[in-house]
Amino acid sequence: MNNYLITIIGATAIGKTALSIKLAQYFNTEIISSDSRQFYKEMKIGTAVPTIKELTSVKHHFIQNRSIFDNYSVGQFEKDALKKLQNLFLKNNIVVMVGGSGLYTQAVIDGLDYFPEINPEIRLKLIKQLENGELNLLQNKLKELDIESYNIIEIENPHRLIRALEICIGTGKPYSSFKNKSKEKRNFIPIKIGLEADRELIYSRIDKRVDLMLQEGLLEEAKELYKYKNLNALQTVGYRELFNYFDGNFTLEFAIDEIKKNTRRFAKRQLTWNKKDTTIHWFNFEENTSEILKQIEEIIL
Repeated sequence: MNNYLITIIGATAIGKTALSIKLAQYFNTEIISSDSRQFYKEMKIGTAVPTIKELTSVKHHFIQNRSIFDNYSVGQFEKDALKKLQNLFLKNNIVVMVGGSGLYTQAVIDGLDYFPEINPEIRLKLIKQLENGELNLLQNKLKELDIESYNIIEIENPHRLIRALEICIGTGKPYSSFKNKSKEKRNFIPIKIGLEADRELIYSRIDKRVDLMLQEGLLEEAKELYKYKNLNALQTVGYRELFNYFDGNFTLEFAIDEIKKNTRRFAKRQLTWNKKDTTIHWFNFEENTSEILKQIEEIIL
């Protein structure tokens, strides 16, 4: 019997969590999260972690299972997720995966790309530029060296930006040229279900989600984490902007506007990333779950 990994894909705030739970309940299976922001137990509100009700309705894995003080890479997640899948497939030949982090999702389904070793001095120089407030300069440098990566990766995330740049500079080749090579074969068949909506509607849902996060205590959560603001896990939308507010660089109103703007930018990059994948079965985000199940069952049967 074949194993199947049903993966829910789509922009942030489009309803992936709700659909993943419905599908997991239907197939009596469990959910793996590939959302790199939801790994960390200290970051609950700002990462839109599923509610207690949602988490208890179906068993989830890789949600708030790490600390912001842990060094946790996409490579380690790939190994952990594959090990977990191996155990889950012993109980059920169908497992659901959901998350907004395209790289982490791709790592599980296709495997990671190989990158050559780079002179560490290059990274140190890039980090120094970042510390000197030259984020925009670094972003423009990536745009010049590798427009494809510039359009896809989260360039507001310093870790992702520096990683792409050090490969470009250290090899003289675009970061994107090392991606999508042949990988080790998986022991499951991926079924990718994409949720889509009009872009303006997605942006509206993002704005409402940010407002809800603030009502639920995002400002207080960020204040608790402020002393750890330089940790890699906290270099993410929703926290960086509030840290700037605490530093006196932003007004609160401007920080909130920046969270919404940067989340919309993130969603735009998700859309760009996902549209390149021709194996995704797309549905309107309001599509009846029965229609999605019909498509899945046609593939399985």
